[in-house]
Amino acid sequence: MGNIYLVGFMGTGKTSVGKELAKRKHWRFVDLDELIELRQRRSIVDIFAKNGEAYFRRIEKQILKEVAKEQKFMVACGGGIVIDPDNIRIMRQTGIIICLAASPEVILKRTSGYTHRPLLNVSEPAKQIEFLLKMRAPYYAQADYTIDTSKLSVKEVVEKILKIISTRKTAKAKVIRRRER
Repeated sequence: MGNIYLVGFMGTGKTSVGKELAKRKHWRFVDLDELIELRQRRSIVDIFAKNGEAYFRRIEKQILKEVAKEQKFMVACGGGIVIDPDNIRIMRQTGIIICLAASPEVILKRTSGYTHRPLLNVSEPAKQIEFLLKMRAPYYAQADYTIDTSKLSVKEVVEKILKIISTRKTAKAKVIRRRER
């Protein structure tokens, strides 16, 4: 198996779930946003403010390509990574894509008080969340699996993903055995 890419809107639990999942599977964990900040030596808020979203998305794609060359990485992706079809293709070719979802109300509650969310630093964040969720819905729908984290703990989400991985391995093994006959 290649990598596991966790996609979804901000506040759905990608980083928390990714870290726990990496521990459980003894894989490496990377948060693409954190890696971007490390490489750029500045915050995402600063990148958006000084260079704009298009610049950020180019850097994001470049770093995704680097991470995609690795194996057994648990990757927490930025919320907008799915907008670029090339990013979806890269992730699909090198692993599985799991979308973590949550209701707009839960997202607002989880993200309120954070100033490092440039797309929510607006006068009406609830409306912005609803707008962005609607806009990104067709992109998130391209994931291999979707899990609604609204009412689940990190541990419960991790268990669901482990079950998906286990079921997927079993299905692939059956296909291989059928081909060998």
